[in-house]
Amino acid sequence: MGKKDTVAENPQMTEQAPWHTMSIEETISKMGLPADLAKTGLSVDEAATRLTKYGPNKMTEKEKVTIWQRIWHQINNVLVYVLMTVAVVSLIQAVTTNPATDTTNQQFTASFQVALIVSVITLNTWIGIYQEGNAEKAADALKNMLSTDARVIRGGKEIMVPAGEIVPGDVCLLGLGDKVPSDLRLVSVSNLATGEAALTGESVPIDKQTDAIPVEDGLDPEQVPLGDRKNMTYSATLVAQGSGIGIAIATGDFTQIGTINRLVNNTETIKTDVLKQIDMVSKYLFLCICTMCLATFLTAYFYAESFKGEALGSVNIALVCAVAMVPEGLEAIVTLTYSYAVKVMARQNAIVRALPAVETLGSVTVICSDKTGTLTQNIMSLTAFVTSNARYKNNVDAADRVPANFVRDDTYLAERAVRDLKKKGKDIVADGPNNPAGRRGHNPSNHFTVDSLHTTDNPEEAGKAAHPEEAPFENGASPTKDWIQAALSCGVLCSKCVLGEGGGRAGEIGNPTELSILRASYFAGIDIEQLKTECPIVAEVPFSSEYKFMATIHESSDVPNDKLVAYVKGAPDRMVKVCKYQSKGGVIGDDAVEDINPDYWNEQIAILSSHGLRVLGLCRAVIPKDSVKAGENLGPEFVNGRPDGPWLTMVGLCAIMDPPRPECVQAIREAHGAGVRVAMITGDHKDTATAIGHMLGIVDEKFSEAVTGPELDAMSDDEIRKCVLSHNVFARASPQNKIRIVKALQAEGQVTSMTGDGVNDAPALKAANMGVAMGKEGTDVAREASEMILADDNFATIVYAVKQGRVVWDNLRKVLLVNTPINNSQGMSVLFGLLAQLPSTPISAIQILYSNFICAVTLGFVCAIEPAEDGIMSIPPRRVGKRLIGRFLFLRIILGTVLLTGCVVGSAVIVDTVYKESIPDPNERLFKIRATAFNVLDFGAISVMLSARFAYNTSVTLKVFQGNPAVMWSCIIVAILQILLTYIPGLNSFVFSMKGMDGIGWGLTLVSMVIVFTVMEAEKALRRSLKAKGADTDDREEPAFFGTDSGAPAVDMSMPKGASKLNLQELAH
Repeated sequence: MGKKDTVAENPQMTEQAPWHTMSIEETISKMGLPADLAKTGLSVDEAATRLTKYGPNKMTEKEKVTIWQRIWHQINNVLVYVLMTVAVVSLIQAVTTNPATDTTNQQFTASFQVALIVSVITLNTWIGIYQEGNAEKAADALKNMLSTDARVIRGGKEIMVPAGEIVPGDVCLLGLGDKVPSDLRLVSVSNLATGEAALTGESVPIDKQTDAIPVEDGLDPEQVPLGDRKNMTYSATLVAQGSGIGIAIATGDFTQIGTINRLVNNTETIKTDVLKQIDMVSKYLFLCICTMCLATFLTAYFYAESFKGEALGSVNIALVCAVAMVPEGLEAIVTLTYSYAVKVMARQNAIVRALPAVETLGSVTVICSDKTGTLTQNIMSLTAFVTSNARYKNNVDAADRVPANFVRDDTYLAERAVRDLKKKGKDIVADGPNNPAGRRGHNPSNHFTVDSLHTTDNPEEAGKAAHPEEAPFENGASPTKDWIQAALSCGVLCSKCVLGEGGGRAGEIGNPTELSILRASYFAGIDIEQLKTECPIVAEVPFSSEYKFMATIHESSDVPNDKLVAYVKGAPDRMVKVCKYQSKGGVIGDDAVEDINPDYWNEQIAILSSHGLRVLGLCRAVIPKDSVKAGENLGPEFVNGRPDGPWLTMVGLCAIMDPPRPECVQAIREAHGAGVRVAMITGDHKDTATAIGHMLGIVDEKFSEAVTGPELDAMSDDEIRKCVLSHNVFARASPQNKIRIVKALQAEGQVTSMTGDGVNDAPALKAANMGVAMGKEGTDVAREASEMILADDNFATIVYAVKQGRVVWDNLRKVLLVNTPINNSQGMSVLFGLLAQLPSTPISAIQILYSNFICAVTLGFVCAIEPAEDGIMSIPPRRVGKRLIGRFLFLRIILGTVLLTGCVVGSAVIVDTVYKESIPDPNERLFKIRATAFNVLDFGAISVMLSARFAYNTSVTLKVFQGNPAVMWSCIIVAILQILLTYIPGLNSFVFSMKGMDGIGWGLTLVSMVIVFTVMEAEKALRRSLKAKGADTDDREEPAFFGTDSGAPAVDMSMPKGASKLNLQELAH
């Protein structure tokens, strides 16, 4: 019975239930277990019975590919079959040749040929197997995440058992640091929270409970995100705090992580377009080779004087033709092209795991990216500070610690976002980051959310600042360091946070929202530690999510000795309600206060929220020193329970967000210029996502709205296909949404790149044409399921990789333009040499093998590492299904083949004619012919390479030797080797069947180089002229030569089996 059958017949397949919606009693009853299960656990006998019934608690492994299967995969190629046939015939010839009558060294030549062919096949096979080395690591990474041992209650006793022996119904005990052994329904918790980063990449632990989770009317229980199923814990997650007891409700393949393991294992790796086309080219070459071999055999047997009537000799000549036309070095040079691109991208933090995936990058039409840390900096930053009569913009990208980072700009975020002009305040909050509900499935990291916001019916009037001319600094000017310190001192002193080293994230402690104020103060030049020393804390009101503020009481030299300063920081709507006064322009002092204007502040909260910013209110008051005791823990009534009502002074509002990476703006602009759409998929709120999209240039007039995950869930397949073409921002998206977005884009003929970081992203990464995992924040499983890893988690790196993918495509075409004419001309030279009644083939089999390799390794290498040509990112992505060898490249290959063949055969005929009288012995004259033909071929190949360096631009310039150091070196190496092989005694005659050349031979070689280069450049000039007149010389619209393009493949829009289990948590991005 196969493994898939085992999974299908496991009773857990039919016994799954919405455990999170059931009470503890219902769960135990549903599992058919006694009511006192939580105390006694399973009996030893019952556990053994269930182990037999349900199987061990481990995931099904994917069937391993054996080394023999890998070898067969590499050699199962028609061109390899041709080489093997030649090798077998050559081996027979070497064994059967009589040394006594072997006057032309046929035995040595045949033996050497066999050795070369075997070496070629072995090398190519080894390269292919080496590149498949990482193919099965994804499932292994999942296995390594599982627990090894577990504490359970069996027979009323607490014991340790191997995690593999856990069965449904086991009562498992969890403690701090434990790895959860299976999916559990919790029956007891004590301050329990589990870190589910292993599943989702979300670093915030989830607090757990035991109560059943209610389901909204009309919703299927399976639609509740796992992050909201707080009475459940999941296999491979970690206990971050507290302890608990749970009943195992799923084991092995039926846990959440087991479902993903099955999806990853069942996902087939798609062969890239280039590899498919290389296979197709190989098949066409095979047909050409068979045709040429037959023509060569017939010519030799019936026409050529040297072989007429000799069946064995004619077969041997036909096989020489086959060796000539088989591109032995093509696979190696294609791999080298990929490898070099991978190396170049690695320097820019783009780590490619599968070499052929590099080519996919060049055809990407849509990049779907996470927001946090990829498009944004993943650092919450104070973007703006709003006072009673002015607005100050903070440069969040500043590296210098100067007050000039703040600049007064009364136009900055001064009006509601257009989409929110008509909304009420509470509706704006509901769509933004100040929503107390947070993201579904997450504990919100913004503790200071807004419960209710009541704005006036005339928001424009309410939002106007009173007396802006009285602000302490002119519009466009920067405030002083003293003003910034006074205005932000509440955010600095009323905080338990610790800023990271140098103002960064390394070593920081505390809530990201609060840290943003410390960071802004630090970069404004404020000495935070000195400020805390000068203003020691006396008492405090600890923060609580119930009242959403905190307060600290401080001594200060700015107030009389009998006074203290109370700083209060909290949710802005609550701060407005407890304020009686407002600071004039953020200036601190008794003479700089006035009565508060609640409508103004509520409208400012609405404005900032509409732009997707978190908002925090900073307040202060001066109180008598004897009103509090040192070290006293005050209650919330100290702030909001005073008999006199509101009493604080509102200093200002802090507008906070995770800002875009500055380099991403340019990268997105470059992507748009290259015809590549950029879509943002985030678990964040709609307004926040839209605001970031505006800043990045993702949201514009054409793509003006964001769509949410719940809206996507309600769409049919046809509706979502339309939606993905009209929206660039997808907010509050789930992992299921990611898969549907990818499939919808692919169904519309788009080539997609998808980013992800959690285990639940793995199927989406596999489904995308180019899966991209995060290197810093991502999980190992996401990395192993992807084709590329971003070492810096930076979107700009993806755009750079797309550029390199285009370079790879261009370079592969250049490699084909160099290598294919060389191979073709060798075979053609054999055939046409016989037709010209030469003594034998103008080039020998060993010369052919040598030329194939030396030209591929040197001249092909030049094309493999060519830098990007100018304008490569100003053209659209190549269309889906575009052929690697289109009409015009095919014509160039034909032209190169004809030129090289004509020069080789023509020079051979000239030498044969010139020396026919002086060297009457045909065998001796053949050595002269082969020397000239051999050099004409390889030096002519240099001309082809120099012309091929630039696809359209002329090569008749000194630039042809610049920009790529390998050009000059390859020309020098080929030339030196040709001279050595031509003149070294023994090596030239015994191995390569030729003798040293004289002036005639070198003259023919130089003339041939000029002819080849000149004609190929003339063809380029003609193409440039046609392109200037509007002709499609790139096969952008017209079908390629080899049949019609495949176009967009049919895409199955249905979700993968088990994908409903992927709603582990709303994305944290």
